[in-house]
Parts: sequence; C-alpha cells; structure tokens
Amino acid sequence: MALCKARVKRTLEPGPVPEDLEALFDPLQTPTWDLIEQARYIHRKNFGNRVHLCNILNAKSGACTEDCAFCSQSMHHRSSVSVYPLVTVREALGAAREAESFGARCFSLVTSGRSLEGKRERQRVLKIIETIRTRTGLEVACSIGLETPDFLRDLRAAGLNTFHHNLETASSHYDMICTTHGYAERIRTVQAAKESGFTICSGGIFGMGESPAQRAEFALTLRQLGADRIPVNFLNPLPGTAMEGRRRLAPLEALHIVAALRVALPEQEILVCGGREVTLRSLQPLLFNAGANGIMTGKYLTTSGQGVEADHHMLDDLGLDFRPARRSNKGER
Repeated sequence: MALCKARVKRTLEPGPVPEDLEALFDPLQTPTWDLIEQARYIHRKNFGNRVHLCNILNAKSGACTEDCAFCSQSMHHRSSVSVYPLVTVREALGAAREAESFGARCFSLVTSGRSLEGKRERQRVLKIIETIRTRTGLEVACSIGLETPDFLRDLRAAGLNTFHHNLETASSHYDMICTTHGYAERIRTVQAAKESGFTICSGGIFGMGESPAQRAEFALTLRQLGADRIPVNFLNPLPGTAMEGRRRLAPLEALHIVAALRVALPEQEILVCGGREVTLRSLQPLLFNAGANGIMTGKYLTTSGQGVEADHHMLDDLGLDFRPARRSNKGER
C-alpha cells in the first residue's frame, strides 16, 4: 500500500477513505491471519525485535465535566471511582521512579477534566515534569486535555517529551461518544502540539460500536495528523458508564485491528494499552506478531492490568528485547 505523509494543517479537509484502506480493516475482505503475517513482516523490517513499556499515573481523578460515554471518571455517569485532586510533585516522582525500576521507557501524567484548572495546577504540572526529567532517565509525557499554544510552549521548556491526546474514534462516530466538546477541538490540540515540536501520542478506543470503515477513517486521520505513536485501547465496559452493556471485541477482531493499523501506519509506533488483557485473553502474546511496538504496563486509569511481573514473563517468553539501555537525565538542564 502506497502511503504519503500529509503536512499538518490548521484544519483537516474531509475526504473519502481509500478503498484499499477500508478493505484492510474488514475481515471479510482481508483475512485476519494473512493480515497478521503482513503486519509481522513490516514490524520486523522497520523495528526489529525491540518493544518497549510505558506507564501512566492517574494524576488527577474523577469529577470530569465531560460526557465521554466510555469513561468512568465522568460526572455524567454513576460509576464509583476515586476522586482526588492533582498529585504532589513528590507523589509523581515516586511513581516515576517505580516505573523506571521495572523498565518503562516513558512515563505519562494523566489528568481528568477538559483541561487543567488555573495557574496553580499548571505550575505544579510544569514542576512535576521538570523534576522527573532531571531526576530520572525517563521520557515524560502528559495527557492533560485541551490546552493552549502558550501553555504547550511552557511544557516544552519544562522538558516534556511527548504530548498525548487521543481522538478516541473516527469523526463520523464521535457524536455517539462525546457531546460536550467537538472533534475539531481535539484535532486542533494535536496540531498545536505537533507544531510545538512534541512527539505526538494519539490514538483511541476500539469496540465502541464503530464499523470497519470508521476504523479505516480513524487510521487515515491519524496518518494525516502525523501522529508518532498510536495508543490502542479496547473497550472494557465499566459499570455505571453509558457503555456498560456493550460486549467486548472478540480476540481475533482485536488482533485484526492492530495488524491493520500496522499495515496502514508502517512507521508509527503502536502501543497496546487498556483492555488488552480482558479482550485478547489467551491471544495476548500475538499482539507482537500483529505489529505492536509495546504495551502499557502496571495500572491503567481506573482499572488494573495483569501486573508488571506477568508482562515481563510474557515478553521474556517471547524472546523480545524490552529493557531499555538506561540513559540519565539527572542534572540535565
């Protein structure tokens, strides 16, 4: 498949999804095992045998005013999640050091809400980033909602490596997922972060009722935006949310999505995150044959994964190289 890298624009021009891209995401047109074989070849050619681990900290939890249908932290839902304010610098540094100890390459702060609230929160986030950058060897990322170009520049100056902002799904499906802010706002945030020089981590959640054609549409948008890393989540329907009754994807369908993304986006890093254990079950190790570059390990936002030790055993059993050559940022300015 011929791929082109589109220049980031202020607005994305709507247009038809190429027929071959739609066919890629449709198991009736592209057999899953043939696709996995193709994805494995592309991954080995472009990335070799290395994978990596990332870890996140739920740095501010619950009480979110937005109505994202999948999220247990929304005030619009009846879920029972912990609600707490932004963590301290000391707490964040402790979590980062723990992540570094089990071999994570990247550590991300994630906050609930549309954006950070006020100067105090923003100044603390900047201090957290600066502290982690100077006292660990980790790459630092953050997922803090919709932000302004001015604050993005402040984040860059503090040493932030990666800006994470999920689009969640295709534009044509987005109104079924969220009504309190629009898709265009998400696009503008990603574009502003790209223009500020960050590594862009942007993906979404699969299994929220989208069609194969909408998955292809989503992949095309990520390609047009120039996303560097694609976090792939699978819906884990949580009690109290608008999607609590939705069935999880079948394991082979989830693998098909990962493989289709690898073929559609051959040079981007694909990270498989929330929902992987409960969705893929015994097929989880095949993620790497399907083209995944890495996984999120440890706790997710409001659910727990299978644990760092189990992830290490899985990767060791597969013979994958996941322990990074540790570099130090200590004392860097």
